[in-house]
Amino acid sequence: MSDRNDNKPQTPWAKNLAIWAMIVLALIVGVSLVSGQNSGSDGTVIAYSDFIEKVDEGAVESVEIQGQELNGNMTNGQAFVTYAPDDPGLVSRLEEKGVTFNAQPAEGRSLMGAILIQMVPLLLLVGIWIFFMRQMQNGAGKGAMGFGKSRAKMLTEKSGRVTFDDVAGIDEAREELQEIVDFLKDPSKFARLGGRIPKGALLVGSPGTGKTLLARAIAGEAEVPFFSISGSDFVEMFVGVGASRVRDMFEQAKKSAPCIIFIDEIDAVGRSRGAGLGGGNDEREQTLNQLLVEMDGFDANEGIIIIAATNRPDVLDPALLRPGRFDRQVVVPRPDIEGREKILEVHMKKVPLAPDVIARTIARGTPGFSGADLANLVNEAALLAARQGKKLVGMAQFEEAKDKVMMGSERKSMVMTEDEKKMTAYHEAGHALVSIYEAASDPIHKATIIPRGRALGMVMRLPERDEYSYHRDKMHANLAVAMGGRVAEEIIFGYDKVSSGASSDIQYATSLARNMVTQWGMSDKVGPVMLTENQQEVFLGQQISQQKNVSESTAQLIDAEVKRIVEGGLARAKEVLTGHEDQLHALAGALLEYETLSGDEIKILLDGGDINRTDGPKPRTIGPATGASAIPKAGTRAGRSDGEPDGAVPEGA
Repeated sequence: MSDRNDNKPQTPWAKNLAIWAMIVLALIVGVSLVSGQNSGSDGTVIAYSDFIEKVDEGAVESVEIQGQELNGNMTNGQAFVTYAPDDPGLVSRLEEKGVTFNAQPAEGRSLMGAILIQMVPLLLLVGIWIFFMRQMQNGAGKGAMGFGKSRAKMLTEKSGRVTFDDVAGIDEAREELQEIVDFLKDPSKFARLGGRIPKGALLVGSPGTGKTLLARAIAGEAEVPFFSISGSDFVEMFVGVGASRVRDMFEQAKKSAPCIIFIDEIDAVGRSRGAGLGGGNDEREQTLNQLLVEMDGFDANEGIIIIAATNRPDVLDPALLRPGRFDRQVVVPRPDIEGREKILEVHMKKVPLAPDVIARTIARGTPGFSGADLANLVNEAALLAARQGKKLVGMAQFEEAKDKVMMGSERKSMVMTEDEKKMTAYHEAGHALVSIYEAASDPIHKATIIPRGRALGMVMRLPERDEYSYHRDKMHANLAVAMGGRVAEEIIFGYDKVSSGASSDIQYATSLARNMVTQWGMSDKVGPVMLTENQQEVFLGQQISQQKNVSESTAQLIDAEVKRIVEGGLARAKEVLTGHEDQLHALAGALLEYETLSGDEIKILLDGGDINRTDGPKPRTIGPATGASAIPKAGTRAGRSDGEPDGAVPEGA
């Protein structure tokens, strides 16, 4: 970072400490003055009349006279203190009784001490008042007198510095921001061709894709001051405070230009004006107006680059998005398979890895994961390895961590009968076997009957690459795989023993078939047209309105085509399983014995080989009902929806 950070105003803790020291010193002085007046007065205070009586009785041995204060000792050794009035005969009385006495002038500190004692409370009040005034007007803008101060923080990466080397999987966004950094480092390179520095860049992307990390990387790469602030820091309940903070922020930035200002979650202050009913928020709109003027108003702020981040670009005011304010919008997307592999490699550098860990395999099984999701996956694997007492994080820990992130924790407390456990195994074996014999289906990664979350089992298939569109043959293959579990139950246990475990399989198949008919034009009878369903508005259980988008005959045709396509998948699954029933039994038996089988083990088993494991079978008792298959899709995360019943397939299956 630049040496300009050395000129940053220091925190006034030392000055506050000095003020408190002065207050404590004043208290000590006051206490010492009060105690000083009583110095030497360690004896018993007696009345002057008693003192004269003791003198006459010869009970007084010695006396020290200091002004009107008399300190002395009795013949029995007792010390005493008394105060004498103006008594001219005191000395002759003491001489007559043979009392040893000594006289000293009265101390001149009494008047000064009295004055200081009077001033101590005043000094305390003044000190406390100065302390609180400084607290309210400190540089951080906190307190009642600092509402209008900017809360932007100067970022100094003295430790934990982030650079573009720590940012992976979003190469295009990195390149656009690298250009801004290069401009700041060498403006003449662009200026000689008439180029001007961009005034602002808006980072747009889903949560967790790395927008803030990119901003930190810019701070680590650019040798210029970097101010960081959140959009919510501008908005307060008092009108005008946010606008004042914007002005103060740009005033600070001008003193450090060229510099970068990063505004995180800018949608908190940059929402479209006049969108609300009954008028907008005056405070927020004033803040936005001030931000617009400062970014590109009558007085240009040269050398100040604004970088903002949001995941809601649709709600931002058009005046904020125009060139001259935000000259470019940098999309920070979810990473593809290559990007996920690079992100995993970045995070895996921080953990000790076993030789069997393959980042590419993990990347294939995490379509739709953001950078934050992948960082969490690596962390969960490391925590799992630590709980198991491992010295290295292996592929087994990554697989279990992935299942936990995608499906939920393993449900170890569930109990079910042997018949139900057997049905679960055949259900998953049906999914796996159909997937093997469907040429357009993705390769199987693993099959398991261990319940996680709301899914009581799954067959996971890993695509070879990210897919952004699907072909008709793959859709029909996915329909057949989804129906494989239900068909297996019917073949093995009979028509009357089919369970409800295929509920989400049917839901997925129906939704896919309906999209094929109404959106993707894959029905010859309906044709290549896009159709939307009739919509009904229901209030308190009663229909109050209906919007008809298709005719009754077309709606019936859509239903018939959806049913035909789903039943086609059911027929394909039944053809595969009836023709390979022996393999269905073998695969289900292996699942009952081992509970989890990898894709390679399934292929070995179907080729007639034996599964050899050093750990042997893991007998265990698991939960009720049956599981289903989990098929991750590009652009989505395999997970469950809250509305699915127990034993449901994860969303995206």
